Amino acid sequence: MQIQRRTAFAAGLAAVALPILGKGASAQTAAAAPAMPGSPGFYKFKVGSFTVTTVHDGSRAVPLTGFVRNAPIEDVQRVLAESFLPTDQLRIPFTVTVVEAGANLIVFDSGNGAQPGPSPVGLFMANFRAAGYDPARVTHVIVSHFHADHINGLIDAGGARTFPNAAIMVPETEWAWWMDEGNSGRTPENQRGNFANSARRFAPWRADVQRFADGAAILPGIRAHAAYGHTPGHTTFHIADGGDQMMLLVDVTNRPELLARRPDFHIVFDTDPVVAEASRRRAFDRVASDRIRVTGYHFPFPAQGYVAKEGNGYRFIPGDWSAGI
Repeated sequence: MQIQRRTAFAAGLAAVALPILGKGASAQTAAAAPAMPGSPGFYKFKVGSFTVTTVHDGSRAVPLTGFVRNAPIEDVQRVLAESFLPTDQLRIPFTVTVVEAGANLIVFDSGNGAQPGPSPVGLFMANFRAAGYDPARVTHVIVSHFHADHINGLIDAGGARTFPNAAIMVPETEWAWWMDEGNSGRTPENQRGNFANSARRFAPWRADVQRFADGAAILPGIRAHAAYGHTPGHTTFHIADGGDQMMLLVDVTNRPELLARRPDFHIVFDTDPVVAEASRRRAFDRVASDRIRVTGYHFPFPAQGYVAKEGNGYRFIPGDWSAGI
């Protein structure tokens, strides 16, 4: 395998204890791999003539209590333990998908953006440059939905456009929801900050944001597909060139080790968890049946691989690193 050495972040992994849950089971410990001097912050592969690059934006741990709203925490911990993940918190990665398609350089979402001081997130721009890209070269930024970790990187610390020459494209349903404060009362309380944040992040482009409908072919080889529920207009993307294809699943699921295996879990970040579950199952059924390669925003880096049907849920199968370019 050819290791890509133009990288920008260093990972330090701590050992974590994973209790094996269940009656009569004894506690066991799984140790994380020792820290490496450097880890790749981007990964490239081909879809036809297109080059797809997954770019790491860092990761953040969130409390496990309250993360899943419709199941006892013991059920959540059991699934995490079976996947060799910690059972006291959930570490959420952030990965932006970038596509070079002919003359177009397309960034899907924009990451967490610049952070004050040392931060475990906000690494996208450094890794994007390490992958050989210049933000001035970006022709399009396609936004899947308006949660802060997807749109904060649209502007820099001074409020200017991060991608100065790019057109901004958004789902029309998502735009209509978050740009109308009248929807606040119909939005879960923990999501209401998205109204003010969306207005601020899109301000430099407000007059010329391009909106697209569900099912639209928004650029050559790129088609939008509604996956509502995570937010009112959350959208996934089918990317194809020639006979090759992939799906950008974005936030159809958070960590697949948990929410692909248990698609019935309703998480705190979903605006309408019942609709989100239906969208999750529909998207997973499609990519599993058609054996379509996927990327996901919160998948373990390099956030690309495949999904297989398994019982009442699904299993994420990471792609082979050696198949990159």
